[in-house]
Amino acid sequence: MARPSSRFVGKVSLAAALALVGVAAHATAIDQLRSFLSQTKTARGEFTQRVTSRAGATAQNSTGRFVFQRPGKFRWVYDKPYEQIIVADGDRLFLYDKDLNQVTVKKLAGAIPASPASILFGSNEFEKEFEVADAGSRDGLEWIVAKPRAKDSPFERIEIGFRDGLPAAMKLTDSFGQISLLRFAKVERNPKVDAEAFRFTPPPGVDVLEDR
Repeated sequence: MARPSSRFVGKVSLAAALALVGVAAHATAIDQLRSFLSQTKTARGEFTQRVTSRAGATAQNSTGRFVFQRPGKFRWVYDKPYEQIIVADGDRLFLYDKDLNQVTVKKLAGAIPASPASILFGSNEFEKEFEVADAGSRDGLEWIVAKPRAKDSPFERIEIGFRDGLPAAMKLTDSFGQISLLRFAKVERNPKVDAEAFRFTPPPGVDVLEDR
């Protein structure tokens, strides 16, 4: 994987619902996720992402930032090594690849269900789409594991790690065994968010592909 692709929504967009939640330290990871979802309407922060193959070889390291407003609105920006912007306005999803000079437009309803985004950016009904269980402690975090109920999902499993009520990491394993590991930092919970963050106008001269 040379660079983040338009499959990002299935990989990480969703990944990042991270913010400070006042949850007791002894709460299970599932309790912490439910509390986060019920108490967090908006958030913003930064992320690092590492993609590795089934054999363990690192394919890509990336950094970026995000902002979201639940349900269904987010802006996910890759700053390095390749510039890419993903915006969901509640109805459509725009994926802008600056290097390719291309924008892909998808219907949000078809891109979000049964993806990581449906857990973090969607409604509170994620357990309809996933089988969710506590996955114990490792690396100083309390983990949950979510397995898609849909048979045709591109993911085998999605794991989210919490520390003191804060979602601090997300690990995505796809059907080919490729792993995307995200870690979150500088997260603000329920900040005031400018509505312009969730609007996207393709730059002049780019190719616009409508994925129907």
